Amino acid sequence: MDSRIQSYLRLAAIQQRETEQIGSFLATFNRSYVNPFLNYAIPDNNATPTPNEVNALIHAYQSRGRKPRLEYVTKLAPAVEEILISAGFVVEGRLPLMTCTPPLEQFLTVPEDIELLMPVSDAQILATVTVQNEAYGESSPSLEDAQRLRTSMAAGTIAVLARVIATGESVGAGICSVPVNQTTEIAGIGVRTPFRRRGVAGALTTRLVQEAFNTGVTVAFLMAAHEAEERIYKRAGFSTIGEILHISLPCK
Repeated sequence: MDSRIQSYLRLAAIQQRETEQIGSFLATFNRSYVNPFLNYAIPDNNATPTPNEVNALIHAYQSRGRKPRLEYVTKLAPAVEEILISAGFVVEGRLPLMTCTPPLEQFLTVPEDIELLMPVSDAQILATVTVQNEAYGESSPSLEDAQRLRTSMAAGTIAVLARVIATGESVGAGICSVPVNQTTEIAGIGVRTPFRRRGVAGALTTRLVQEAFNTGVTVAFLMAAHEAEERIYKRAGFSTIGEILHISLPCK
């Protein structure tokens, strides 16, 4: 399962970003954004990179104005972490890697005053991106950001928007990335601060998993940012199978 997920992440990166194979690293770069979560490298399975490879990786990111950074399934490349730390990298976090497969998904109810919908109109798609950005503390999106989501949806991405029924106010959103080999990542689940701790995130997770499985997906995976998220996802039918390491070189 770990190899299947790591393979998915590599394929998704190749489709979405500029990539370069640097020794035993697949380096990925987003041309438009310096956000470190959109610019990171993935080591080959069982990689044992040399100091020259690590230095080349650092140069590739710094020359593009990006932070040298990696995200990967730790058990698939167990030797890499120590090598990176020796080069000055610092662990950002160890995120639980969680999966859900049919028929293990669980139904979490939607709060009575909230509705979930799959965005279709330009206004709904912009609202989806806007509420995600707000939930994650990012700046307001542009029309180009909304168009990128529409293009991604045309390729197979699933998006779900949560709104207040009475007013239409957007409160949260999330996506399933484009499926590859019957696998998808549940990502970007965000809920605006005034509407948290009401079950919106769990309801979004449930709906996204259902929609993904309805398209033929057999493995949905995600990464929990903290213990509270992990508890929510477990209630939705996800199980922790390992961890994703986030590690980067601090800026000088």
